[in-house]
Amino acid sequence: MRIFHVLTTTAFLLGATVAGASAQSTRIVALGDSLTAGHQLPASAALPSVLERELRARGWDVVIENAGVSGDTAAGGLERLDWSVGEGVRGVIVALGANDMLRGQDPARTEASLSEIVERLKRKGVDVLLAGMFAAPSLGEDYGKRFNRIYRDLAEKHGVLLYPFLLEGVAQQPKLNFQDGIHPNAAGVEVMARGLLPTVEDFLARVSARRRG
Repeated sequence: MRIFHVLTTTAFLLGATVAGASAQSTRIVALGDSLTAGHQLPASAALPSVLERELRARGWDVVIENAGVSGDTAAGGLERLDWSVGEGVRGVIVALGANDMLRGQDPARTEASLSEIVERLKRKGVDVLLAGMFAAPSLGEDYGKRFNRIYRDLAEKHGVLLYPFLLEGVAQQPKLNFQDGIHPNAAGVEVMARGLLPTVEDFLARVSARRRG
């Protein structure tokens, strides 16, 4: 039942977004977890929608499809990659790994799943932007060192763009999060989007250059 709910909910979100696209729009998928899906927020206040709005205000003809599934891990994102990223998608923002960290999963497993995601997308000719995550200090220094290097190492290995910390400016800021202290509220998502914008614009420039090529 949960799988059916995830499939139908995600399909609705993707369908609603694609319906507003023109044939010339650059289609980007945000592949992530609850930080992408928009935990306790309306679809219009979720990160992909806010990013799309800000980018369009800056003149980018772009549609960002929300492929965020609450609770998802990097392995979960890999399992659903093919139906989350359809034909015609030019780029993917990969924002997975937070749940792996919160559950204390082996960083090597997270890295392997993320690496496979990037490799499969690149084989399809889809550009990738990695949105990284840092480990909570409570998990210990050793775990933090192993987890925190994942995204930098993958960006270097695969030659993809990196935004080091998805929650930059939001983490540990009570006014920008819900009471759980983990999920950004609407104001927090706005901060996340502003932080991401320069990197996403660089990403879109790269995607556009490939399309012209």
